[in-house]
Amino acid sequence: MSNILIIGASSGIGKELANKLSANGYNVWGTYNSKEVNENKENLKYLKLDVLEDRLNLEELPEIIDGFVYCPGSINLKPFNRIKPDEFIKDFELQVVGAINVLQSILPRIQKSTNGSIVFFSTVAVKIGLPFHTIVSTSKGAIEGFTRSLAAELAPKIRVNCIAPSLTDTPLAASLLNTEQKREVNAQKHPLKRIGTTNDIASMAEFLLSADSSWITGQVFYVDGGMSSIKI
Repeated sequence: MSNILIIGASSGIGKELANKLSANGYNVWGTYNSKEVNENKENLKYLKLDVLEDRLNLEELPEIIDGFVYCPGSINLKPFNRIKPDEFIKDFELQVVGAINVLQSILPRIQKSTNGSIVFFSTVAVKIGLPFHTIVSTSKGAIEGFTRSLAAELAPKIRVNCIAPSLTDTPLAASLLNTEQKREVNAQKHPLKRIGTTNDIASMAEFLLSADSSWITGQVFYVDGGMSSIKI
């Protein structure tokens, strides 16, 4: 039975993935920060972790980790001329440096796996360019480059891939979807004419963690309702 560590599993995509994996027989360790989770099950355990302040307590984790998923993110949409440089740094620390710190601490345990898989998250905005997305696109652009370089370095034993969603119905995106009008306008921007769900994204993450994707590494997958590749 595979052991999976999900950083940021208290809500949204991370929580959906934790529940999906545990229901399908995986052993899952998920972390939360400000939003405490008390939903421990036989094969789903939650740990407190602030990726910017804390060190992961390795004593609470198994000696072999088969899958690692880093979910923390932000949606800070502003005109470029109103953004302070420190806002770029803060976002980069959360989305990139946080991932690096945690991964370096557990990499020896992933290297013990016979099916090691690492999954990161980007955004469709890195590929197509969207106004007011300079902060998130800067950090996620770095994640995409990190994914490819790390995949090359860790091959052939560990696979590294990235998922780039479009707008997904999560608490993080609540301000963009808090009226029916906003939901409809955003849905119509996608060729498939709907907003993404947490299950849409978690299903791809589960595939990339599984042995079914054993010949896939160094890829960025756009789970985005067709937005990045189709114009209709």
